[in-house]
Amino acid sequence: MPYRKQQLINDEIYHIMSRGIDDNLIFKDKNDYYRGIFSIYEFNTTKAITIKERRKARAKIKKLLKESTRDPISITDPRDKLVEILAFCFMPNHIHLLVKQLKDGGITKFMRKFGTGYGGYFNRKYNRQGYVFQNRFSAVHIENNEQLRTVFVYIHTNPTALIEPKWKEIGIKEPESVIKFLENYKWSSYLDYISKKNFPSVTDREFILKMMNGEPGCKEFVDAWVKYKGKISEFINLSLE
Repeated sequence: MPYRKQQLINDEIYHIMSRGIDDNLIFKDKNDYYRGIFSIYEFNTTKAITIKERRKARAKIKKLLKESTRDPISITDPRDKLVEILAFCFMPNHIHLLVKQLKDGGITKFMRKFGTGYGGYFNRKYNRQGYVFQNRFSAVHIENNEQLRTVFVYIHTNPTALIEPKWKEIGIKEPESVIKFLENYKWSSYLDYISKKNFPSVTDREFILKMMNGEPGCKEFVDAWVKYKGKISEFINLSLE
């Protein structure tokens, strides 16, 4: 993923989206999804790392946790992070991330490391060559809390298209089924936002939880999006009156 002309600002939040090249699948089985989520965690560091090295380090960490009286966080998460990952959702041919930039050029460096690392894994596994992701990722600056709520819901309701592919044209036909599906969709951060422990170490959730009025608020906003057939702005306007 090459250099971006767009200047991304430290301590600002961005909605990042990256697609597979030519809209090809980037996750073909559950192991790909696991590798992708592992990668957004492990490559979120200023240090140069390889997944092989990190697996060795994790084995060492497990041993230390059994033997040490030190604070577990200082042992398990020694990263100097490039970004805070606030939310994510992995779809078969694209990914969504909600991130806060911590370092100069942090988002670009993080996406480059992720694209190179995951892309290398994908090419080796499927005996292919070339780019896995499109050359540039999109980055939309989040300017206010209303936009942040909307993007939070948009990211976590993206999997709706997997069970109701024509919802944009005809609306959501079975809201309760969609709500249940989203609450069990493993490849996003939504479960961790509604008290279902999934990949809790990947995301920094404190700020979003405060803004969304806690875990019940997160579920309320997502459920409302489904029941309003995707017209989340209508619900947000009502909720803010």
